[in-house]
Amino acid sequence: MCAADAIVGMSFGAICVSGGLDWWVPVLMSLAVFAGGAQFAAVGVVLGGGGAVAAVVAGLVLNARLLPFGFAIADVLRGPWWQRLAGAHLLTDEGVAFVLQQEDPKARRSVYWLCGIALFTVWNVSVVAGAVAGQAIGDTGALGLDAMFPAVLLALVLPSLKDGTTRNAAVCGAVVAVAAAPFLPAGLPVLLSLLGLLPVARTLLRKETREEPRRETPAKTLEENNEKVS
Repeated sequence: MCAADAIVGMSFGAICVSGGLDWWVPVLMSLAVFAGGAQFAAVGVVLGGGGAVAAVVAGLVLNARLLPFGFAIADVLRGPWWQRLAGAHLLTDEGVAFVLQQEDPKARRSVYWLCGIALFTVWNVSVVAGAVAGQAIGDTGALGLDAMFPAVLLALVLPSLKDGTTRNAAVCGAVVAVAAAPFLPAGLPVLLSLLGLLPVARTLLRKETREEPRRETPAKTLEENNEKVS
């Protein structure tokens, strides 16, 4: 994962510099934003002639997916506010995927911090190297490097798909995202994929409703026995 991040980070730094931006722009952005997809989107808007506001909005749209990710792994962040703030800054797709494979709370926290610190370090060092290299690395799509992230993330997610409920939600979300991709700007199809949770949530609610009378039965039986004894 770090190797893939390093290659894409170098390409990001090189693309920024070759597009006319000063070398410190991708470096500062990587330190402050630390979100590859959002950084590429923002720089793409700027290099395409868009303004700063449009670039920020593009980055925020892509990063909005991190909100549900934060809910999913909120248990890994403990301690004072500054420590939780630092941990939130290290939140990435890859880190979440690794954490979700762990069940032990201690292991989840260790994996999260290990992935976060490692990826943050590798990403920023590689962006500096790419910025210095300038035009040494061209279009990531032409080299096929843009396929690295989806391939690695798919490999990380596959173990979670053994669960039927998770698999159904993932399939529904993927169908929604693919169907919306030709019609919506980048980032929005990913957010719309959260609609895949709706049919699954509905099924779980129905299941819980059916099981509710069974849960009440022992208490009711105990109450009847107490009345008989009285």
